[in-house]
Amino acid sequence: MSEKVKKYISENWDKCIKYNPNDDGTLIGLPYPYTVPAVGHFDEMYYWDTYFTNIGLIIDGRAEQAKYNVDNMLYLVNQYGFMPNGNRTYYLNRSQPPFLSCMVRDVYEYYKDMVWLFSAYEILKREYEFWQAKRCSDMGLNHYDDDGKLSEDEYRDIAAGCANRTGLNPDIPTHDLVRHYMSNCESGWDMNPRWDYDGYNFAAVDLNSLLFMMENNMEFFADELKNGEARIWNECAEKRRALMLEKMDNGEGVLLDYNIVTGKQSNVFSAASFYPLFAGLAEKRHAEAMIKNLDRLESEYGILTCEKNDVEGIFQWDYPNGWACLQYIAIVGFDRYGYTEEAKRIAEKYIRLADKVFNETGNLWEKYDVVNGSVVVGCEYETPPMMGWSAGVYLAALNRLSIEEKLYK
Repeated sequence: MSEKVKKYISENWDKCIKYNPNDDGTLIGLPYPYTVPAVGHFDEMYYWDTYFTNIGLIIDGRAEQAKYNVDNMLYLVNQYGFMPNGNRTYYLNRSQPPFLSCMVRDVYEYYKDMVWLFSAYEILKREYEFWQAKRCSDMGLNHYDDDGKLSEDEYRDIAAGCANRTGLNPDIPTHDLVRHYMSNCESGWDMNPRWDYDGYNFAAVDLNSLLFMMENNMEFFADELKNGEARIWNECAEKRRALMLEKMDNGEGVLLDYNIVTGKQSNVFSAASFYPLFAGLAEKRHAEAMIKNLDRLESEYGILTCEKNDVEGIFQWDYPNGWACLQYIAIVGFDRYGYTEEAKRIAEKYIRLADKVFNETGNLWEKYDVVNGSVVVGCEYETPPMMGWSAGVYLAALNRLSIEEKLYK
């Protein structure tokens, strides 16, 4: 079955490429062809989806398209001072999880183009400044938020849409609800139970892990460019690591989202806690804690988004759903800390799940029910077929398993 899925992916990459160099209504024109998440469902590219898509493109011999995707994002950062959620004017009020430095590093490692890296490095500084100026708390850790300036009618409409999407109508002020909802959108986890309607006041463990990675990547780029700035980035990364370990450790070695206002951690254990391993900021004891608690998040067909809880079935970023991107974060995180058996098992589960559902439906999908091994039905909106990260992570998981097979033959 894996060969059929690989063939399907290879045949559909080109169908996911758009080229729109000119603005068209709400669509922001981009200078290079770009990859959208699915065939026939989108005309715009999305920020964090593209990191996982690019991994698949590079594995599948399409590094040029991966570079085009990154060049388009660098163009947007240069234009707007940050990378928007996607290339739509209505996304100019928020970003998404900051994977761009990781994408730049992947492309640089492939092409080794120092002139290109010099330009990318200077643009990445602007993205970093956005997160530090617009999304940083007084205590030094970052949070998701939104810069939208809305009318009262828009606030009411968004609140009503949120209630319709989730079936929930919490008794909190409309402005606070909408700000929480929009911070969920910037996180990419729209919607989820991690933040109890207070998302903009939480220093998210995934966001701060990615910013730690960005600081590390910028240190690496500065070393490559020999520009004398590497030490500055190293100091930023180590300061962030110390703050995260101080504020986010639950006392048992698991790092959780931290409420900046209350000084308490989230009571929701989610796959976001794999990010410190993925980023390499965790200590050995934190990796051991994730192994110890793995049974709370690992199901028959892969990694759950959140552990089983009282509100399951309401939010799409929750139990019993699993997303390709989170499988990848867990696989790489465990591999980084030497837990190769766990990484291999999660990779095998994702391949088995994708193969099973592909055999039943002929498609890859945006998200899966990893308890029952099926496509998610409903849950905020109907699940669309997907290439994007579902394809990228599939190829990465296969690649990881084939490399191990070659190593241990």
